[in-house]
Amino acid sequence: MEIDSTVDHLWKGQSTALAVKTLVGADNTPAGFVWLGGFRSDMAGTKADTMVKAAHEMKCAALRFDYSGHGISDGEFVEGCISRWAAESLEVIRQKTHGPQVLVGSSMGAWIALRVVQELHKMGEADRIGGLLLIAPAPDFTRELMEPEFTDHQRAEIETKGYLEEPSEYSDEPTIITKLLIEDGRENLVLDKELSVGGPVRILQGMQDPDVPWQHALRVVETLANDDVQMTLVKDGDHRLSRDQDLELLTKTLLQFASV
Repeated sequence: MEIDSTVDHLWKGQSTALAVKTLVGADNTPAGFVWLGGFRSDMAGTKADTMVKAAHEMKCAALRFDYSGHGISDGEFVEGCISRWAAESLEVIRQKTHGPQVLVGSSMGAWIALRVVQELHKMGEADRIGGLLLIAPAPDFTRELMEPEFTDHQRAEIETKGYLEEPSEYSDEPTIITKLLIEDGRENLVLDKELSVGGPVRILQGMQDPDVPWQHALRVVETLANDDVQMTLVKDGDHRLSRDQDLELLTKTLLQFASV
């Protein structure tokens, strides 16, 4: 399905120029949708496409973009961290969307979504949050999922070189884990305190996910103790959740926000 949209290539925010793509919604529609991608991913993936198609079906606005150092945005990946990518996301949402938005966060994007929620609450703009849809959510992954697995040699390498190169299952390029990313991650933890979104939260999690255990997603549920949270476990699902049946589930879940 072809969907007309506007591409604002390299939109210049307060810092690095970011690639942004928007779908204009009809007037008087429910909340718009914002895609927040994962670590080293971009806005061109099938799950992001699925979000835009669902928004189009609901006649809602949709926005997706690449963080700095990702996709076709400017910037160097190794200069990125959670603080920077969350700040970019907050700026894009505040400047390029109107009204309440459903934040659709995949993997690291779920961490970014929760940080954006925290900042919007601090700014008195909680009404901009229409809800969250989190896919294989990986908040606090640097401390909770990465650091415990580092060997002494890897820890020493990060300290001496400032980064660590690891083979990637998702790319021919190695994954670069910087000291900046690890240290900044400790300053952005969200699972160590109770959070409140103020809108519906839906979580999709594969039980065969080798990167983010489904038990980690349960910690997100516990953290959002006072919100309307529903989690769907996909018994044979992996981290990507990009099979046809996974995308069908994603579409059905997105359509639940039609009444927000």
